[in-house]
Amino acid sequence: MINQLLVIGASSSSKSINRIFARWAAAQFDAHIEDIDLNDFEMPIYSEDRQADMGIPQFAQDFKNKIKVCDGIVVSFAEHNGSYTAAFKNIIDWVSVINQELWEHKPMLLLATSPGKRGGKTLLKLAVDDFPLRSGLVSAHFALPSFYKTFDEGIIDEQLKNDFDAAASLFLKDLPLAE
Repeated sequence: MINQLLVIGASSSSKSINRIFARWAAAQFDAHIEDIDLNDFEMPIYSEDRQADMGIPQFAQDFKNKIKVCDGIVVSFAEHNGSYTAAFKNIIDWVSVINQELWEHKPMLLLATSPGKRGGKTLLKLAVDDFPLRSGLVSAHFALPSFYKTFDEGIIDEQLKNDFDAAASLFLKDLPLAE
């Protein structure tokens, strides 16, 4: 058993398909799951001036603490104009001023999905390239295209399920086992 997975659906939407997908993906592992809602970490838009005036918000420290205590991280990205959602980017901005090693060298399974045929591949590539610069250990990544056609309480397309399973196996290899 893995001790703890931090699960992030990187969208603030209450109907986020990426949150659904992240939860499902994490449930494929024998682990305790900490599913976080970005809305619970809402902070003012980051700026150096705000940081100088008010300091670092407690929510940023709380988010960082969740990263510190987990054994691995599962993130599924919603793509907004080819990039991270504003809510997710703002959290990254605040937490990165606490410590440049944002992701604490934790193994990560990076995911994306969308209703479209590319499944968030543009953003997923950005994250795969970006997260190691923020001390993320990207173990594996997977994009699920056409969410409403390929997912129904699980991945229903056999080839896509096999591709996900291969990514999940790579992630599992990097995770520490519980003692």
